[in-house]
Amino acid sequence: MTTSRQADVERAPTSADATTDVLDAPVVRFDRVERVVHWCNATLFGVLMLTGAALYAGPISTLVGRRELVRTIHVYSGLALPVPLLVGLCLRAGRQLRADVRALSRWIPDDSRWLFSWGRDTRVRLGKFNPGQKLNATFVAAVIVVMLATGSIMNWFNLFPTDYRTGAEFVHDWFALGLWLVVIGHVWLAFSDPVALHGMTGGSVTASWARRHRPRWYEELTGSAEGVPRADR
Repeated sequence: MTTSRQADVERAPTSADATTDVLDAPVVRFDRVERVVHWCNATLFGVLMLTGAALYAGPISTLVGRRELVRTIHVYSGLALPVPLLVGLCLRAGRQLRADVRALSRWIPDDSRWLFSWGRDTRVRLGKFNPGQKLNATFVAAVIVVMLATGSIMNWFNLFPTDYRTGAEFVHDWFALGLWLVVIGHVWLAFSDPVALHGMTGGSVTASWARRHRPRWYEELTGSAEGVPRADR
């Protein structure tokens, strides 16, 4: 029969249990402002992609109908595209968003090593964002500017020469195709890593994920490099 002392010993937490609790603890990755901006932009991009397909793909256009309404939604969604980001950057509560924009535009030597090794170099120590995410952010920023400019020329075509309208349509169509490819890849990668996805849906990731995949960022958060493993090992 087990004595009460033996039972207490069996129930006593061990150092391994404490380590597990620490590694499973949530680490805030994206705050509320960042998540709202992201999902607002994602919604607008989704609307633009679907309405664009309805306008320019014959079978889809025939299926949807109401072309003028679809065009109006497409135009105003495009005009609204930069608004969530600009508002988020201007808010006092957007401090973390501004910091992440700076982080996305800053490259470190480990980013280049990771990129040229296709993520296979286990010696690199990544920050909050990997190089793929930084390239994606750069492309999305370019898409917003280019699509807004070319879309404006296409919508208010009477204000521009014919050559401008032709060039704008060409650039707009190719950037739209690139956007479809990037978004499909982005969604696929997001669902392939549920912990990382929770960072944008719930705001946090586990400490073990941060230590494994973003050790440099985890060290910045905790102020300690003890026990930090290499990225993607």
